[in-house]
Amino acid sequence: MRYFSQRPPLAVALALTLPLFLLYQIGVLLVPTASGADLVTAALLKMVGGSLPLYLGALASVAGLIALAVVLSGHHKRMTPGLLLPVLLESGIYALTMGTLILFVMAEVMGFPLPLLAGRAMGPAEKIVLSLGAGFHEELLFRLLIFAGLAAAGTRVLAMPRLWAGLAAAAVSSALFALAHHVGPLGDPLRMDVFVYRFLAGGFFAALFEWRGFAVAAYTHALYDLYVLLLR
Repeated sequence: MRYFSQRPPLAVALALTLPLFLLYQIGVLLVPTASGADLVTAALLKMVGGSLPLYLGALASVAGLIALAVVLSGHHKRMTPGLLLPVLLESGIYALTMGTLILFVMAEVMGFPLPLLAGRAMGPAEKIVLSLGAGFHEELLFRLLIFAGLAAAGTRVLAMPRLWAGLAAAAVSSALFALAHHVGPLGDPLRMDVFVYRFLAGGFFAALFEWRGFAVAAYTHALYDLYVLLLR
């Protein structure tokens, strides 16, 4: 299938994740506690002084810049309304199978007990908004910026083979991703089994980012969090 034959360009991937970004940013206005450790949104709200028109204007500007990037990249002809559906379907499959795969590796390969992933009490609306934000912002930070940045530095600066640079970048970004869930006032107590689970999850998202692009990684992350928080 042509859909699986190539990874979407970054501009297209960012455009595909605009619904995720905008739904989260608007959701934060309705459920402020769902912003969690999202420093970007907190900084944006502070910058506009809590003004709703300015905040919505800033969001519209971000959407406009992404749309401009798609046009300038020459990929705007690929942006059809039906393009998002296969991304969502593919991401949904990964989201439903990711947890089971990681638990199998931990139990059968690494010999860890099954981790108990606990969290603070939240209402359904907060869980939904938090999941959308995690999908976009955590993938933006840990995969697009840290993973891709370290992999590029490894190959271009340190002259590492691409495979080894990618594996090293995945290990570092996944460790930082796991640690980020254990810091701050809302962080979980540090336990090795939970840390390993999230480290492996970070590796899974890094692999998706590398082979299927930012949009699939972001939607898989968001849908997985929705599945875990709402249905399990």
